[in-house]
Amino acid sequence: MREIVMSILAGILVGIIFKLMKLPIPAPPVLPAVLGIFGLYLGGKIAEMVLQMWGK
Repeated sequence: MREIVMSILAGILVGIIFKLMKLPIPAPPVLPAVLGIFGLYLGGKIAEMVLQMWGK
């Protein structure tokens, strides 16, 4: 839970800094970004399951 809160706070801080410096936010469009993160997580879980099935 602490990691989640720290990640959100870091994101908010970076967003504020970029906005104050009048720079574009360094993030892809929302839906593709969320789906990309979900894909990374899902891929890691699948790899973890496969490794457990192979006994490694």
